[in-house]
Amino acid sequence: MSARKFALDFVPAWIDLAQDRQFGGVVERLDGNGRPVHGEPKTTLVQARTLFSLAHLYLVTGNEALLVAARDIHAFMAAHLRLPHGGYRYSVEPNGDLGTDTKGAVCRAYDQSFALLALVTLRKADPALVGDDAITELWSFIETLVEPATGALYEDDVMAGRGARVGDRRAQNPQMHMLEALLQAYELTGESQWLQRATAYVALAERYFIDPSTGAVREFVAYDLSPLQGAEGERREPGHQYEWAWLLERFVELGGDGKVKPLADRMAAFADSHGVRQSQDALDGAPFDAVDAGGRVTEATHLLWPLTEAGKLACLHHLQGRQGAADRARELERLIFSFYFNSTGLRWVNQLDGAGSVLWDDALSRLIYHVLLFVTESARAGVWVLDHHQAD
Repeated sequence: MSARKFALDFVPAWIDLAQDRQFGGVVERLDGNGRPVHGEPKTTLVQARTLFSLAHLYLVTGNEALLVAARDIHAFMAAHLRLPHGGYRYSVEPNGDLGTDTKGAVCRAYDQSFALLALVTLRKADPALVGDDAITELWSFIETLVEPATGALYEDDVMAGRGARVGDRRAQNPQMHMLEALLQAYELTGESQWLQRATAYVALAERYFIDPSTGAVREFVAYDLSPLQGAEGERREPGHQYEWAWLLERFVELGGDGKVKPLADRMAAFADSHGVRQSQDALDGAPFDAVDAGGRVTEATHLLWPLTEAGKLACLHHLQGRQGAADRARELERLIFSFYFNSTGLRWVNQLDGAGSVLWDDALSRLIYHVLLFVTESARAGVWVLDHHQAD
């Protein structure tokens, strides 16, 4: 399968299979045989990522069926996952009931970023469906999750309510995806407030999450945002180096301060030097799942999503005229669609070893977001062409 076929054929066929026709929304995964798995809780993360992906691809291709499916997911989220304060709970039962698991009622900052990403994109795709009120209310709730002293997001509303405590672990991931949502909001609306908010998250990353000795992004920090001791504090994920670098480059592309470009370059250089398989194995050139702060490989396996993040950055580098970037994007396309996706049907896998053997065969719905952004970024950069016609 090619990237073009993925966007024009695969995604429409997948969403037709993955939609829950009885209760609404989308299933969390397909099993190893490519069958939708019903009966599992539905999370804001999966619903919002899928909603964004469909609305985004609709804006690129004009395929009305994608917008119809996006509207259905939006209706499920609004009816069952959205709370009166404008934020979104972690999960509900498959039929939309709240259930008894207290975890489902938690509002994670990570999930709010994807809800914002989805809403601003759907508003662009269907302005009559999403009003300013829903986005304003969500942002107002997000602000309640921000630590006043630092400007960093707490992990969830529970931590926000009591404050961060000694022993709490805090992650870069919610900050990164909030930056992504803010940049999307600015790009689609042109409203300067979104870029101003994005600028604060860039400064936050530089102050608390980037290791000045290497330029790499720390995965986790302590309760007070100081460096965390132990293996978790040493963890560096190559995929997140590429993802942060892409976001910082995009920030500059959209009018942000160009002084952050060296930060992006150092992150990418760390990942290129230490976080990519360089061997004669099948997955040669794929980012590893994790290394430590010194660049030693700690997880020599290969989840799907880091390949897409390396690919997105390569596409942006190609737009900037960097030599060899298009070739790198095409090589990652080959690895993704040769090794992770089945040549027939709607099956894909989540994780491989270096020889290409499957370690995790679930087709997670949340991964469509990663692959699709790589494909559309590649088209934007001219690495390949998407149009409104069906793939061959």
